[in-house]
Formats: sequence, C-alpha cells, structure tokens
Amino acid sequence: MTLKPELYTRRKMLKTLGVSVAAVPMLAFLGCNSDTVSSTDTTSDTDTSTGTETDDTTTTNDSDYVSGTTALITDDFPDDSIFETSTACVLALTQATTEGPCYFQADSDEDISDGLTGLPMMLCLQLIDSDCNPLANYEISVWHCDTSGIYSGDTSSSSDSSRFAGDFCTDGDAEAEASTWYRGSLITDSSGRVNFKTHFPGWYAGRTIHIHFKVANNNNDYVISQFCFTDAFAKEICTTHSDYKSRGEQDTTLASIDNVFGSDYEQFILNTAQNSDGTLLAYHTIQIS
Repeated sequence: MTLKPELYTRRKMLKTLGVSVAAVPMLAFLGCNSDTVSSTDTTSDTDTSTGTETDDTTTTNDSDYVSGTTALITDDFPDDSIFETSTACVLALTQATTEGPCYFQADSDEDISDGLTGLPMMLCLQLIDSDCNPLANYEISVWHCDTSGIYSGDTSSSSDSSRFAGDFCTDGDAEAEASTWYRGSLITDSSGRVNFKTHFPGWYAGRTIHIHFKVANNNNDYVISQFCFTDAFAKEICTTHSDYKSRGEQDTTLASIDNVFGSDYEQFILNTAQNSDGTLLAYHTIQIS
C-alpha cells in the first residue's frame, strides 16, 4: 500500500504546529510496557473449489501475524488478569495529550474496522479509579487512521463534529469521506472493560503510530489522550507485514521524539502480545479519579 505523495505535505504541518497539552485531574496509565510476541506461522484461507485465496488473508506476508479482516480474530477476548500488576496501586499523575484535528463522535459495536483489511487487532482497555477499583458505565471512545495514514470522515450522523478538520484528515479521499471506519464508543462493563476489534494503524508523516481515546461520563470529558507502540514493534510490522511493508518504516519514532508523546512516552505505550490465532492483542489500563 503506497502513501499518496500529497499526504506527506498535508502532514508536515504537524511537525511545526507543536502540541496543545491540557491538564486533567488525577490521570494515570498503568501496565508493564512489554512487547510479548510468540512465533506463529501465518496461514491463509483457500477456496478449494477455485484454488484461489479468500479475501481474509494474503500470501505475501513475511510477518508472523495474519493479514486480513477482523473475521480472523477467532480467539476470545482475554480475561481481566491481563491488567493485573504485581505492585500496589500507585497513582502516577500525568497530563492529557492533544485531541488532534481528526476527532468526531461515532457510535459502534465492538468491531470498528468496517470490513477493511490489515493486521487484525484486539484493543482491550480497562478504566479504574485512584484506588484501582473498576469504573462501570463510562464511555470510552477510540479513533485512529487506516493502514495508509488516512482518517475516515463521514460526519453526517455525528452529534459532535465541530472539531473535525475535514480534508486535512481524509486527504480528500472519497472513500474515507463516506466512511466512519476505525471510530467507535463503548460503555465500560462492571470490570471497567471495553473491547474493540480493529487493525494496527498505519502512519503519516510527522507522527509515530498512535491511537486516540477519550473517557467521558454524562457528557463530561474526563481525559482525552493517545496510546502508541514501541519503536521496535512498529518497525517489525512496518517492514514485514504485507499490509504495511510497501510503505516501509514510519518517519517519526518515539526515540526521535514524537511531538505529542515527547520524552515521557513510556506511560502511553500499549502492551502487546500475539494471540493464538495469529492476530494482535493490545491492551492498557486508564486510571482517573
């Protein structure tokens, strides 16, 4: 998949805009920042009547991870033990990151991929309070770009689209402008959990690969921030996976100081692991007071 040349020009602006950072009350992110990846051979589905590949997989994948739609996620979502830590609950105060110009509200079920392809990913988040108790009935929204670094832009059904920057986010792509892929909101359950099915995002010039999120309750925003991946993991996917490797490595890394995460990026890194079905698991805890 090749990035449109004009997308680089569109994104160069981000390097010079800087970051608008807002403080939030008693926010913390917990979790061990590790990338645990097991070795699983990539498989592909074949239509035996025609001898051709189905739409769910590709055969040009050098990665250990599968390639295709979220239908390839056949494992169950993991239980709450993935969020457990060996240390006592400690509140690490931090600040929110910028919302960015590409947010708008979009309702969804757990699958926000809208049938697109890429590296299928479970995104599991748990919301807790300052005493590490789970928070139920909060809304967690997520949004991110597609494998080409473009955001969806159909705001026709959104009640909160005034901050969306239009062509700056969609690059004027007609398909993107008619879609709401990779956007969704879910309500936390009794364990403080929400679980999304999506894909590993692509990158665009001036930013490391990232996922936006927002926590709200009764129309009050508690935190707006972003998650990211380690440079090593992003490089692995961008150089080996069939849906990303034609574009190559991202031009901005955490080590080169992404202009949103800065030098304190460790707290925003998603924990990752490979599911037994060859898909990706990404997870993190969000802590508010």
